[in-house]
Amino acid sequence: QVQLVESGGGLVQPGGSLTLSCAASGSIFSINAINWYRQAPGKQRELVAASTSGGNTNYAESVKGRFTISRDNAKKTVYLQMDNLKPEDTAVYYCKYFAFWGQGTQVTVSS
Repeated sequence: QVQLVESGGGLVQPGGSLTLSCAASGSIFSINAINWYRQAPGKQRELVAASTSGGNTNYAESVKGRFTISRDNAKKTVYLQMDNLKPEDTAVYYCKYFAFWGQGTQVTVSS
């Protein structure tokens, strides 16, 4: 069994920053396989950041240069640093490990 718990969401002004955390527990083989998704109101869930088999990270075009994923293996935690946030980044952010999803954390970017 796998448990994923996101945290760190909130309300932030445009141009601001937030750091999301995804704490994993249970049968996790590698936190490198944990990726970030988001779902905005009325839209489909989309991939935000995902690791490749070569050890790199792919980012959605809309967040490139602004979002950065990092990992702490000792804590089994994956982070998503989000800078220069825009209103269109407003969404529920989820982490995912294969078929397992966290409950999501709300990010609202508004003045």
